[in-house]
Amino acid sequence: MRSKIIGLVTFIALLVSIFGPINVWAEDKPTASADVGIFNKYVWRGYEFSKDSIVIQPSATVGYKNFGFNLWGNIDTEVDGEDEGQFNETDMTLSYEKSFGPACLGLGYIYYGLDGIDDSHEVFLSIGLDALLSPTLTVYREIAHIPSWYLSFAVSHSFELPKDITLDLAGTVGYYYSDDDDFVEMDENLNPTTEKYRSMHDGLISAGLTIPMGEYFTLSPMVAYSFPLTDKADDNIAGTNGFSDDSDYFFGGATMSIAF
Repeated sequence: MRSKIIGLVTFIALLVSIFGPINVWAEDKPTASADVGIFNKYVWRGYEFSKDSIVIQPSATVGYKNFGFNLWGNIDTEVDGEDEGQFNETDMTLSYEKSFGPACLGLGYIYYGLDGIDDSHEVFLSIGLDALLSPTLTVYREIAHIPSWYLSFAVSHSFELPKDITLDLAGTVGYYYSDDDDFVEMDENLNPTTEKYRSMHDGLISAGLTIPMGEYFTLSPMVAYSFPLTDKADDNIAGTNGFSDDSDYFFGGATMSIAF
C-alpha cells in the first residue's frame, strides 16, 4: 500500500506541475485535458498486463502550438490475488505534429516507467491522412534494452448520433520486427527458440461512444477485442503471457475526460 500511495502522490504532483503554468501561457492559448479510464483488463500490443482485476488509468495532456506532452499511469487494483492496488506503470510522451494539406506528420519519444522490469524508451514517426477512415501509419523503434521495430496501421470512423453523441469504431493491426536475441519466436510448446521474432503481430477492433456531459466533460464507454494475426504471433503472445496461455482478449470499460 505504501508504494501505491507514493506513486499516487508523485503522479498528482506531476499533474499539478503540468497544469499550474497554464495561466502564464494564456495569450498563446495552450490546450489541456485530463482523463481517468477504468477497465477490466490492461492489454497493450496484444499482450495482457493484468488478470482478473480492475485497472485504473489516469492521464493528463498539455499542448502548445504543435507540441504535446502526455503523462499516463496504470493502477492494478489486485496483484497476485491481493486486494492491494499497485501503481505499476508511468509513461511520458513528448510529441510534435505538423499538417501538410490533408496529411499530418508526427514524431516523438515515449518513456515507459515499469515496475519490476527495466524501463523502456521508444521513438516514433507517424503519418495520417484527413480522408475516409482516417488511415494512420506509425513506426515505433525501441532504443533501450529490447531493440525492435513495431509498425501500427490504424483506421477509425465516428458516426453522429442524437444529442451530440458519437459512435466511434476503430481497428488496428501491428507488426513486430525484433533485433534482440531475447525477443524470439516460441515453438508449438510455447518454449523460446533462437529465431528473432518477426511477424504480423496483433489486431485490435473497438467500438465506443463519446457522450458530452456539459461544456468540459465527456464520458466514453468502450468494448474491444485483441487477437493475434498469425500462428507465430499466437505462440509468442501466449508464450510470454505471465498470467495464462491466452492470446486473445475481450475487454472494456469507460473513460471520463475533461478538456480546456
